[in-house]
Amino acid sequence: MATKVTESPAATSFTKQQIISAKRYAERRDLLNVLLADDGSYTHDQVEKLMDEFMKKGVK
Repeated sequence: MATKVTESPAATSFTKQQIISAKRYAERRDLLNVLLADDGSYTHDQVEKLMDEFMKKGVK
């Protein structure tokens, strides 16, 4: 279920490893390991949007 998001040229992008290592996302590391592609780069806004969309999905 990993999603690769293209990076925005105006914002700073971070690798998956950098994001899951950040204190900001300490409580969401398991979720981010599933949502983020290993070879992707993401802005903080993209990460927040991916988590928000995932949390709003219904249970199947």
